[in-house]
Amino acid sequence: MTWFVKGAALALSLTLGACSPPAAPPEISSELRVGVRNSPATYYVAPNGEPAGFEHDLIQAFSESQNWSLDWTEKSRPEALFELLDRHHIHLAAAALPRAVVKDRHLISGPVLFETPVHIVYRTRDKRPRSMADLSDRKLALIIGSGHSPILMRQKRKHPGLSWAALENVWPEELLAQLQAGKYDAVLINGMDFDPMRNVYPGLAVAFDIGDTQEIVWALPPRSSQAMRNALARFVEQARKDGTIKRIYERYFGHVRRLDSSDILGILQRRPQRLPGLRQHFHEAQTLTGIDWRLLAAIGYQESQWNAFATSPTGVRGLMMLTGQTADRMGVSNRLDPRQSILGGARYLALMKDSLPARIPEPDRTWLALAAYNQGQGHMEDARRIAQARGGNPDNWVDVKEALPYLSRGTYSKAMRYGYARGGEALHFAENIRNYYDILLRLEPEFNPMINLGRSEDGLALPG
Repeated sequence: MTWFVKGAALALSLTLGACSPPAAPPEISSELRVGVRNSPATYYVAPNGEPAGFEHDLIQAFSESQNWSLDWTEKSRPEALFELLDRHHIHLAAAALPRAVVKDRHLISGPVLFETPVHIVYRTRDKRPRSMADLSDRKLALIIGSGHSPILMRQKRKHPGLSWAALENVWPEELLAQLQAGKYDAVLINGMDFDPMRNVYPGLAVAFDIGDTQEIVWALPPRSSQAMRNALARFVEQARKDGTIKRIYERYFGHVRRLDSSDILGILQRRPQRLPGLRQHFHEAQTLTGIDWRLLAAIGYQESQWNAFATSPTGVRGLMMLTGQTADRMGVSNRLDPRQSILGGARYLALMKDSLPARIPEPDRTWLALAAYNQGQGHMEDARRIAQARGGNPDNWVDVKEALPYLSRGTYSKAMRYGYARGGEALHFAENIRNYYDILLRLEPEFNPMINLGRSEDGLALPG
């Protein structure tokens, strides 16, 4: 009887949901209803508990430009988003949707946000396929609704032996997991979906690209209001002109291709060997500075691969590779002591962040501070001046990172207050750390000093 009552209640709730009235246009209700999928490209909950994602940030910017509030609906199935659009329960769907797929569903396509290549991805332990001819005798897979079926249909005319599995109601992350597990030999996937997952699947790589790039859009209901369409078109056009799309794209994808598979495997292999004995020092450094211990650990890995006795030919030493001058400034008496090195490096990064103008928001503030950690505060200010002189925003990492390499060019270095610097090295340094930080965010738990206060590293209460 209990199961019968529960089943009846569920059926009733589904019926009421299906009969619920369509959402009023956002220009009338002042509320924008958005359907999303969970992915780095679209929408997810960040370590700080706040929603994030490329499309999330762009939609948020759009809603703010219209003074609309936002209501998010997350669905685990691609088809569920289209059903919500068909019933007019949401105003738009964001899920890295190809324009061709939106049109095939007889939905309204929003403006093109960007273009993404279509990859053939394989396991690196297998022989790399060089062309579609090499895939004729291999197990290939794609996702129904990805827009990739027409591409393979055209290829099949040239390679009759080509066959593939078309998977329904799966997201790209699941497709990659099945490839990693050996269920398939290769898969078709958009670059936007694969790039954020490179650090998650170091054993997978792009074999080659196939077909034309795909145009990514937001999908709107068939009878969406003309006012909504016009507002969206104006916003996207302006966001291209003022660099909003470029800056948000940089935040999530600007660094993801920096590491190769050996770099990723390196940190994954050293993490269980070297990090356990250092965690308590990184936790202490977070308590001292407020900087996420996983970011500090990422710096330590980039600098020394968590080797407390590392020494460079230029004289920097220790786990955080501090110069003698920086160590003295941060109160570090022994650079080879891992605790002192970590605390000194954390203090120095905090100093670099505090030295930047208060108006610079996160995460740009942190990325700029990382480059300053490597090159020094003076050279960072020179790079910001170059960015501004070249028409960029000195407060945005996306513009400053393009300016950093100019620090080593004679025409610029001679005119800069602090002279020559290996700006490209600082760029490489910061972008690598961003990748290592992404990996540690996925693998290591956050540390809350208040929750962990009075507890040992193994979680047991310390004696009073």
